[in-house]
Amino acid sequence: MSQRAAFWQAGWVLVLWNAAGPLQAAEAPLMDALFADHVVLQRDRPIPIWGHANPGEDVTITLSGATKTVRAGADGRWSVSMPEQPASGPHTLTARTASRMQNAHDVLVGDVWLCSGQSNMEFAVRGAMNGRGEIAASANDNLRQVKIPRGSATLPRAAFDAPLEWKVAGPDTTGDFSATCYFFARELEGATHVPQGLVVSAWGGSKIEPWMSEGAVRAVGGYDAALDVAAEYRANADVGVWHWGEYWKKWWLSRPQTGGSQPWTSARKESSAWARTTAEQPWETWGVPSLAHFDGMVWYRAHVKLTAAQAKQAATINLGVVDEVDLVFVNGRAVGSGPCCAERSYLLPAGTLKAGDNLVAVNVLDTYANGGMYGAAEKRNLQFADGSRVPLTGWEYLQAAEGLVPPRAPWEPTAGIAMLYNAMIAPLGRYGFRGVVWYQGESNSSVPEGQRYQAQLQGLFADWRRQFDAPLPFLVVQLANYGAVPVAPVESGWALTRDAERRAVAADGNAGLAVTIDIGNPADVHPTNKQEVGRRLARAARHAIFGERISASGAEPAGAARSGGNVRVSFANDGGKLVVKGSRDPSAFELCGSAAGSCRYVRASLGSENTVLLEAGDVAAPARVRFCWGDSPLCNLYDDSGLPVGPFELEIK
Repeated sequence: MSQRAAFWQAGWVLVLWNAAGPLQAAEAPLMDALFADHVVLQRDRPIPIWGHANPGEDVTITLSGATKTVRAGADGRWSVSMPEQPASGPHTLTARTASRMQNAHDVLVGDVWLCSGQSNMEFAVRGAMNGRGEIAASANDNLRQVKIPRGSATLPRAAFDAPLEWKVAGPDTTGDFSATCYFFARELEGATHVPQGLVVSAWGGSKIEPWMSEGAVRAVGGYDAALDVAAEYRANADVGVWHWGEYWKKWWLSRPQTGGSQPWTSARKESSAWARTTAEQPWETWGVPSLAHFDGMVWYRAHVKLTAAQAKQAATINLGVVDEVDLVFVNGRAVGSGPCCAERSYLLPAGTLKAGDNLVAVNVLDTYANGGMYGAAEKRNLQFADGSRVPLTGWEYLQAAEGLVPPRAPWEPTAGIAMLYNAMIAPLGRYGFRGVVWYQGESNSSVPEGQRYQAQLQGLFADWRRQFDAPLPFLVVQLANYGAVPVAPVESGWALTRDAERRAVAADGNAGLAVTIDIGNPADVHPTNKQEVGRRLARAARHAIFGERISASGAEPAGAARSGGNVRVSFANDGGKLVVKGSRDPSAFELCGSAAGSCRYVRASLGSENTVLLEAGDVAAPARVRFCWGDSPLCNLYDDSGLPVGPFELEIK
């Protein structure tokens, strides 16, 4: 890796180097880090076990009376497939060579779930509704979790660099479990009495692209430029950052909202639009009305004069904390981009600085809560090879137009390409899973991203099935209600993403959906009723995976057709008849023309045989039906099992 890689990568490599050191010693574990005490292995299928020994060394594996011997390859790696086992335990898993032995004690065989996504998957039991009571009553030897530590990498890793720890549910441990997956597994264990293992690999704020392999992202399409820059970055970070900056500039200039401005230049004709700032507090606290609740991009810039001797030296630019994402230009050249929300330091490529006036321009993107470049003024400076520093002062800012969604650097951990897959999925190898629980999409909920999320999610399904060499079922949590309650029909990225999740599951044939549109919190992206999320996921699993004939995720739209001058919507349902809660008639139905902005709320009434009749009213030529559309729509249509009908959009046939 280039010495000039972004600061966070340098720091991460250092952490991994320190963690990896002991694993290179003579007494390194024989088995991969996953195979530790209290591990849960997947029942009713061959059990893959792997690890690392001396090159050419024979390794003997023993599990529940079965023994196999395998020879390590020239690189020391070995793997073996042990005979399938029914749900059982506890067992001892043993790996031994002629000179050493490793045991994993208290091993159970049951159902293992890979739980992945962003912060709502990371969200811990201690933060859930009645968390204290849930934790106190959580002792259960059949429920176990291992949490994959956060990590990112530009290439797939073969193994984890640090030990992993499986934890058994109980008052001392459950508080740190993923609430969504814990309550899901608790429901299933109560129904099946089979041990449940949870492998939690999640990172708050992450988009879907980092969880997919590079090949899967390229197959979805639309990311060729970013993928090409990622390859350049691996070979030479300076060149990769520079080319990413040029690609980003072209994106900026292509947006009509930018008016052709070039904030990374010293064009004085644009100076009147800039205003002074100390850059010491988040922009929401500046007292500027347009920034008080602003999620978007703000530019910062400062001029600094250098001598010829200073400009010739190797230098680092230090910027303090940036919340959330930055792209830094020095004299028009991109020099670094990093993730939320650490202090930024970037080595400057030779020739970046010049004698006389130099311009530092920092684009900051914030998508949630506070944003900006802030902290103590002395944190922002140019640091030279001779140890001297020149402060960066006189900062100005320029607020960008709302609604701009910039491309993200492919090496960003939570928004780049394959970065989390490489470090947090690829090292799982061929581990046996019963299925995947996926809770993500909040970070892909802008309108343009929602429009491509179905293809991305289907690409992830195929990608992980390839990774684990198994036809894994996927259980998807559809995004809950969050944000503004609509008072008129709106175009909503959240609604598009929800519908994309529904469509991806429906098209797959080996997936289930947990609808949560009624149990969110419009003021909090992290709803605390994770018990109900888990219950609905368990119902989806019982239907889609275990074959029970129950309503999995509420009545599902089956079609929409003209009926006289009106429109009739039909539903398929294993949960009985449709039910309206809190009113006589269903709410939140819209009829739309073909064009955006043509939707109108319409009157709806329950019909026979699980249908809803929509009155066309003043919608002259309805082409589409939308239901429960918006960030936080108010929906009152359920089925007999108590599950809500989820958001959808249908063409009228």
